[in-house]
Amino acid sequence: MKVHILGIAGTFMGGVAALARELGHVVEGSDQAVYPPMSTQLEQLGIVLRQGYAPEHISPDCDEIIVGNALSRGNAAVEQVLDDGRRYISGAQWLSERVLPGRETLAVAGTHGKTTTTTILTYLLQAAGREPGFLIGGVAEDFGVSARVGRGREFVVEADEYDTAFFDKRSKFVHYRPTVAILNNLEFDHADIFPDVAAIQRQFHHLVRTVPRRGRLIVNGEDRHLAEVLEMGCWTPVETFGLDGGAFDWTARLSKDDGSAFAVVHQGVEIGDVQWPLLGRHNVMNALAALAAVHAVGVDPASVLGALSNFRSVKRRMEVLGDANGITVYDDFAHHPTAIATTLAGLRARVGKARIVVAMEPRSNSMRLGAHSDALAPSLDGADVVVFLHRPELQWDAGKVVGALKGEGVTAPDVDMLIAALRSHVRTGDHVVFMSNGGFDGAPRRFLAAIGAA
Repeated sequence: MKVHILGIAGTFMGGVAALARELGHVVEGSDQAVYPPMSTQLEQLGIVLRQGYAPEHISPDCDEIIVGNALSRGNAAVEQVLDDGRRYISGAQWLSERVLPGRETLAVAGTHGKTTTTTILTYLLQAAGREPGFLIGGVAEDFGVSARVGRGREFVVEADEYDTAFFDKRSKFVHYRPTVAILNNLEFDHADIFPDVAAIQRQFHHLVRTVPRRGRLIVNGEDRHLAEVLEMGCWTPVETFGLDGGAFDWTARLSKDDGSAFAVVHQGVEIGDVQWPLLGRHNVMNALAALAAVHAVGVDPASVLGALSNFRSVKRRMEVLGDANGITVYDDFAHHPTAIATTLAGLRARVGKARIVVAMEPRSNSMRLGAHSDALAPSLDGADVVVFLHRPELQWDAGKVVGALKGEGVTAPDVDMLIAALRSHVRTGDHVVFMSNGGFDGAPRRFLAAIGAA
C-alpha cells in the first residue's frame, strides 16, 4: 500500500510514518514546518518529504491519506482530498486499526512528561527482554527512532489529549483502548481547543472508560484534577504514585536534591536504588509511573532499576548540545509554565549558584493566545537572565512578563537579535537553556556555533 501523510514532520505523525514504513508500506508525506529531529529521522528512513500542503504533492497512486491534526478545512490539500473522494484516516485511528490489535497497549497520558515517561517505560520493558513496540512523541536517544513495531506483546504509546483530526474532535487517546494507562498529571493547556480544565477532564474520563477491569490505572496521587476524573467513575484497579508524604503505592526517597539519585519504595518496602542522568523531581515522578506500569504487566521492577543508570532520554528534553568557552547549551521542549518551572528547578539543584540563562520562544497555541502569560514570569524564577522572543505576531505584550521577572529580562523581535542579546549577556560558567516546542529557527545550534567561533 502507498500512503501519503499530511503533517508528516510532527512528532506523532513522524512516528506513524516510521511504523508504516516498517510494515512495508510505501510512505510519502508533506508538511509546512520541517525541522530536526523528526526531519532527520524521516530522511534516514528514506521517506519522500515535500514542503508545503500543495495538492499536487500527493501522488495520484496513493491508496490512503493519513491526516494529522494540524490540518483544518480550508487547507488546499485537505480540500482536494475531499473533492476527489479519496480514502483518508487520522493518524490515531490508523494506529489503533493497523498496529494495536492483538497487543497489550500501555498508554501514557498527562499534560506534562508524556514523552519522557513513555520513553522510560519502553526502555524498562526492553531491559526486561519484552521487545516492545512504541510510538514516542520525540526521538529517543536509546532507540534512535520515535517509533518501532516491536516483536513483543506490549506496545507503548504516548497518549495525547489533543484532538484527533479536523473530522474527529475527540482526544487522540480515546482510540488506543489501553490495558494499562498512566495518568501523569492534568492542568489547563491547549487553549485553542479546550475552554477550561473541566473540558480536559471529560476527555481524560473518556480514556478511563476504555481501560478494562483486568487492566490498571497508574495515577499521580498528588493531582487533584485527576482525583476528580476518577470520581466521575472508575472500573479499573488504581495504583498511585507521588513524593509528598501521602499514602501512595509508589514513592521515592531522594538521595540527591537534584533527582539524579533516589530509592524506590513500593507499598512501604524499599525495592532498590536508582542513579541516572536525569534531573528534577518531575523526572523521579515519571520514573515511578513507568515502574508501576511495567510491574502491571508482570515485570519485577527491582530487576530493571539498574538499567536506568544508562538511560539517555529523548532529544530536546534538556538535551546538552555542547559546551563552548565554558558555556553549556541545552535544548528543551518545555512550553507550559509548570514544565518550565520544574525543569529549571532540576537544573538549579544540579548547577548550584552558577547562572542560568533562558531563551524562550512562546510558540504553542496556548502560549500564543496568552493563556499562560500570567504564570510565565513566576515559572522563570529559577533563571538569572531571560531573553524572550517577542515576534510581531504575538498576541500579547511580552514586556509585561519580562517586567515581572525576578532576574534580568529582555525581549528580541527575531532570532538573530535574540542570539545577539544572548551573546551580550552570557559569560563563562553560564548554563543557557533554549525553551520552545518548535524549531526556534535553529537558534540553539546557531548560538552554540556563534560562541564557539568567538
